[in-house]
Amino acid sequence: MTAIRAVCVYCGSSTGVDPIFAQAASGLGKILAENRIRLIFGGGSIGLMGTLARAVLAHGGAVTGVIPQFLVHHERMLADAQEMIVAHDMHERKRLMFEKADAFVALPGGIGTLEELVEQLTWAQLGRHKKPILLANIAGFWDPLRELLDHMKALGFLHSFSRLNYLIVDNVEDIVPALRKAAARAAEPATGDADVLGRL
Repeated sequence: MTAIRAVCVYCGSSTGVDPIFAQAASGLGKILAENRIRLIFGGGSIGLMGTLARAVLAHGGAVTGVIPQFLVHHERMLADAQEMIVAHDMHERKRLMFEKADAFVALPGGIGTLEELVEQLTWAQLGRHKKPILLANIAGFWDPLRELLDHMKALGFLHSFSRLNYLIVDNVEDIVPALRKAAARAAEPATGDADVLGRL
């Protein structure tokens, strides 16, 4: 995989208390549209999710939403998206988002955003995929998580820490270039990468 055609963005169903988060979501939406990168997102019209998706649409971009049936009304499904998939449950939602995406970006968010991000980090650590994973560290939002991961490593709980290999940028303008560079690197022939699970 060398091209980034679709990016799954995890983010909050609220906007948070700092306006910079919504500004970042809107800015990323514009950038994705301008680069003709399809947005894969959680399907809601509220919070950062809605801000992001509406920005993509406003600039002529493509949006795929994936929302579980029980959240259709709670998160106010974004009816304007070109493609909207109503999944049976959260597990199907996450699987579909994974399958449709070439890379993953985590904007600020809550427990759901954290859970989705950590799942992708786990799968990458276990060698199940090499899709780029990027933390959009807006206003230092993800600094506590980075500290926690370093803490886990220091205490001997992250033996395959190098395979987490996540990206971190502070500004949305740097997201697409970082993803493209990582995707090109991942496409290079692996050396001594057989049986990664056996080395955990």
